[in-house]
Amino acid sequence: MVEEYFAWVKETLENNTLLPKGKTADGLYYSVNQEEYLKLFLTDGEIPIDDSASERALRNFTLGRKNWMTINTVRGAQASAIIYSITETARANKRNVYYYIRHLLTELTKLLDENGNIE
Repeated sequence: MVEEYFAWVKETLENNTLLPKGKTADGLYYSVNQEEYLKLFLTDGEIPIDDSASERALRNFTLGRKNWMTINTVRGAQASAIIYSITETARANKRNVYYYIRHLLTELTKLLDENGNIE
């Protein structure tokens, strides 16, 4: 059925049976341009239909960035990215962020040698 749809869309666009600047034509061109991804979405129920979850995860970061004076260096930005990655990973996995970070800091320090290097 999916293959039939894409065959019909391509034939319709090739034959110019729609107005080239109409909303329907825009949608059909979009579906042809995104064919690979749409087919993948239709075959795997785990793939979300949009990236809203990613956008929600980044929202906290983008809202707060204007208030942070500590991110004025590359190292500060990298540290911030690591912290946000860890906290958003905890949230995505339905973990309490405080306890997750506490656990990581407790366990990671056990891996350090006397010079502070990871063994």
